[in-house]
Amino acid sequence: MSREPDGLAELLPQWHRLRDGGRGARGAGEEPLRALLAVIAEQGDLVRAGVEQAYDDWFVETAADWVLPYLGDLVGYRPLPGYERVLATGLRDGSPDDVSRQRLARALAPRRDVASTVANRRRKGTPHLLEELARSAADWPARVVEFSRLTAHHQPVGLHGTGTAAADRVRLARGRLADLRDGAALDLAGGPFATTARSADVRRAGSRRTTGGHTPAGVGLYVWRLKPYPVTNAPAYCVDRARSLYTFSILGNDTPLVTRPEPEPSATHVAAIDNVPAYIRRRQLSDRLADYYGPGKSFVIRRDGDGEPVPPSDITVADLTDWRYRPRRGRVAVDPVLGRIAFGPRSAPRRGVWVDYHHAFPDDTGGGEYARPGRTTPGAAAVYRVGPGCAHQRIMDAYARWREDRRAGRCGPEGVIEITHSGAYQEQLDFDLGPGDRLQLRAAEGARPVIRLLDWYSNRPDALNIRADEGCAPGRDAPRVTLDGLLVSGRGLNVTGPVGTVVIRHCTLVPGWSLEPECEPRSPNEPSLVLERTTACVRIERSILGTVQVVGDEVGADPLEIHVRDSVLDATGHDREALSAPDCRHAHAVLYAHRTTVIGEVHTHAVAIGENSVFTGRMHVARRGTGCLRHSYVPPGSRTPRRYRCVPGHPAERGEAERTRPLFASERYGTPAYAQLADDCPPEILRGAEDGASMGAFHDLYLPQREDNLRARLAEYTPAGTDAGVLFVT
Repeated sequence: MSREPDGLAELLPQWHRLRDGGRGARGAGEEPLRALLAVIAEQGDLVRAGVEQAYDDWFVETAADWVLPYLGDLVGYRPLPGYERVLATGLRDGSPDDVSRQRLARALAPRRDVASTVANRRRKGTPHLLEELARSAADWPARVVEFSRLTAHHQPVGLHGTGTAAADRVRLARGRLADLRDGAALDLAGGPFATTARSADVRRAGSRRTTGGHTPAGVGLYVWRLKPYPVTNAPAYCVDRARSLYTFSILGNDTPLVTRPEPEPSATHVAAIDNVPAYIRRRQLSDRLADYYGPGKSFVIRRDGDGEPVPPSDITVADLTDWRYRPRRGRVAVDPVLGRIAFGPRSAPRRGVWVDYHHAFPDDTGGGEYARPGRTTPGAAAVYRVGPGCAHQRIMDAYARWREDRRAGRCGPEGVIEITHSGAYQEQLDFDLGPGDRLQLRAAEGARPVIRLLDWYSNRPDALNIRADEGCAPGRDAPRVTLDGLLVSGRGLNVTGPVGTVVIRHCTLVPGWSLEPECEPRSPNEPSLVLERTTACVRIERSILGTVQVVGDEVGADPLEIHVRDSVLDATGHDREALSAPDCRHAHAVLYAHRTTVIGEVHTHAVAIGENSVFTGRMHVARRGTGCLRHSYVPPGSRTPRRYRCVPGHPAERGEAERTRPLFASERYGTPAYAQLADDCPPEILRGAEDGASMGAFHDLYLPQREDNLRARLAEYTPAGTDAGVLFVT
């Protein structure tokens, strides 16, 4: 659309504008000259925007993504193969697939890496340059380690200072035995921050199979792929009220705490343990409690509603495995490895415990405090805020006020209930919607509210219910609901009646409803989303859900559309149903899966499209004459529509089927590397997507491309004869 649709018309003399308006009044069309000039102005704005962008393309800071390889070619920068496919598909339509291609373009030719090509060549061979390469080429924090300084040497025979070269190279720190009294050094041994020398390892540091590198020419670049995600002013979970035992995670599971990375003081500074999102160790926290505990740091504990945190002098670092350790009176024991808290006797908090902490996760998926792009607020929408200091303290109070204003005509059909802080809401949620209603229940920016659905009634399940009046007609007047940025535990979501569209974006409906301390689901067979006799079109975007169950009329109603994109459907087991009807029957639904990880079986009426996805359980599709699966993993024995370049081949030999089975770093929600493909996953899956990325929910991270880009830059900027390799810490 034109930025100035009436700009040219306003330049006309008043006489022509009057004649144009008068002519329209006589029936020859309403202001035809103004309409013609609006079309011309729109095209002129496009030309103007093209000229402005052409000027911006001269500079690497403002150039379009597709121009970066051409600018890099002027200084000898070579992007990875595959960028030509990005240019061929285009980067301008603004669709979700276009956003995915933009992320691929940034992974293949990072803007920061192209801009610093000349400067990096002048610093070739320096350790801090290799760390900068990891940030600019792959957007990963890293630490470089010269293995030559950690490789044990035999001391030369002779006296120091005799003038001989062998005698002058005495390395007492490299050949000695480990000091068993130095607990801090032993705690870091074998990792990226080790200071204890070890014997030589002849395996190459750059090996993709088994890395070694402890040789005089070895250099290792330790990389952290998991990102740190904050949780601010959230309630802790009370495991045992009698003994005052808590977990940092409100779900009651163990959550290892990670460091809040501090920026490095200078460009020549080699990353320390405070500059990367490393897991916090017990001894490390005990030795440097003031560096990690407190407001604005890695974690903090508050109790009884006080704004002031628990004093550091009252904190004791302990191993709370099996809760055997009991702190003294007035003390608070913290275990950063398990994410547990224990209060001493007679010092139990009476009004609750609140925590700030950081945990690790692969990407912006599920409920979290990260920025959620694409969130929109209709201009005529009434916004009702819920939280401390707001007009409403409960979600249902805000909903009741919206319904009251809607009936009184004080607002339109658009209603937004926004939760402003990362608290826990324990209430029964029932949303009854009428014709034309548009309801958003969302978290504010920087908040991750938790909705805990408890046992309110003894004779029925207490789910989050979304119901539409029977008088609602399917179509434009059907009510629509959007859930955005929420974490729902304890129960699932039930949708009934003639609902139009249900959008679930950046949400977590905990698989298995809630978690045990070891992240085992408490109710593994219970569904997270039940679509019961509804006409809803479900759209799931960047979310984590358990089982989806469809209950409907298979004779007199059309199948539901379920669109899943960049999400995880987790049935908590490969042999359980991730999508089905009751009693393991086929769900009366059509599945659209884009870049999705499905842990469990799929029993559905049809699959319109399944691309770049992983299905760990067998798929049974009733209508196999329509739809397509492409660039996806489907287990042997599945009954699917036609396949295109899927893994394993169809039909697959038994050995090939076993070799190409997907491997995950973790399959339990609540663990840091949940649903992330393991490093030893078969390459057909790890690099089997349409664009060479990984299949599954974290496709848009483009981990293979980022790794290849980093290895290529590492080989380019390390001195000749150096054995350099990339070692993944997380």
